[in-house]
Amino acid sequence: MLVIENGQMAGQRWLIDSDRVVIGREVGAVDLLIVERQVSRRHAMIERTEQGFVLKDLSSKNGTFLNGKELREEPVLLQDGDEIQVALSVRIAFVGSNETAPLNARPISSGMKVAVRGVRLDKETRRVFIAEQELDPPLSAQQYRLLEMLVDANGSLVPRQEIVERVWEGENSYGVSEQAIDALVRRLRDRITERDPDHEYIVTVRGHGLRFENR
Repeated sequence: MLVIENGQMAGQRWLIDSDRVVIGREVGAVDLLIVERQVSRRHAMIERTEQGFVLKDLSSKNGTFLNGKELREEPVLLQDGDEIQVALSVRIAFVGSNETAPLNARPISSGMKVAVRGVRLDKETRRVFIAEQELDPPLSAQQYRLLEMLVDANGSLVPRQEIVERVWEGENSYGVSEQAIDALVRRLRDRITERDPDHEYIVTVRGHGLRFENR
């Protein structure tokens, strides 16, 4: 089993149910998709052998590390509790077959491509990725500002007044109605739901504000 330890995918668990698992960021070409800029298209591979599972780097640009040591050309046998670092960006714990897998672990089966849940922002270009797919057409300026502040809050409550001051910055925020805020939230929810309808990212805390759940 693989357990993601950090980043937007933190806490997600995957059962290895095939002889080979390719890790990378190229949609359709890997089994475990990690949408991070530092991760190569086909970054690393975990393969079942007679001795157990081995980890191999696939000539990635930023390297694959096992327990802090960079892998070279030869594959390395994985042990229970090993920490895999993909480009020093994402940490993945390897849980051996003798351990009990949690009930919410998802299988990585042969021929099955894993869909990663989560929202990622590229703040330089204001691009938005939802469940590993870029949102197209892009969000409006107000929708993007609202999403950015919710993501940056990292699960904390964002008061409605703070939303008004941030989202309507540079504009006349005086007199922005509750209906205007609700309409903006609804439109943003609809755009996110287009790509990932099975998870409620934006949670309304009535009488207080909004909270963002990114997995």
